Amino acid sequence: MPGKAQHFQGPQVSCCSKYLLFASNVLFWLLGAAFLAIGLWAWAEKFSVFLGLIFFLELTAGILAFIFKDWIKDQLNFFINNNVKAYRDDIDLQNLIDFAQEYWSCCGAHGPNDWNLNIYFNCTDSNPSRERCGVPFSCCVKDPAEDVLNTQCGYDVRLKLELEQQSFIHTKGCAGQFEKWVQDNLIVVAGTFVGVALLQIFGICLAQNLVSDINAVKANW
Repeated sequence: MPGKAQHFQGPQVSCCSKYLLFASNVLFWLLGAAFLAIGLWAWAEKFSVFLGLIFFLELTAGILAFIFKDWIKDQLNFFINNNVKAYRDDIDLQNLIDFAQEYWSCCGAHGPNDWNLNIYFNCTDSNPSRERCGVPFSCCVKDPAEDVLNTQCGYDVRLKLELEQQSFIHTKGCAGQFEKWVQDNLIVVAGTFVGVALLQIFGICLAQNLVSDINAVKANW
């Protein structure tokens, strides 16, 4: 029968793909069940212990951050400069850098010349890029009268003298501006951490009371 032959010659579902999909679903279900079991065990037996451990780790992190603040600042500079190098490589990274430079009114880690680290913006004579000796638009001082964003506002700006640059772009580094922002908002930042810490301590107390109540009920059985 021609009709039947045509039916069996059509595309079929791969058994390998079918069973592989089934196995992956079972695996994810088992992992989910395991995490749920761990969570229930933590809630019933060690909930207060885990909260105390998290609180201790956060407190330790805060103390270490204060002690090693210079090292953290160096790492922040290193992080920003590495991202400056990769500015055009990842659109998400590019948007993040642009947001940071606009929000903190800064340019580069220490200043606009950090953009020499980027192959498109560096000032070497061999650089054929139109963005040579420039900076991204997010470094520019915004004109309130402009409704349309000028993405070319940073072109050739580093060919000008530093005093002239200040009229067109932000010349302060993002690392210093971030540190200044933290200092200016220290009360808010500290208050947030204290609030979170108090909530965690309250949760630890509730968890410990729950464990005590459970133990008391078990003792009456």
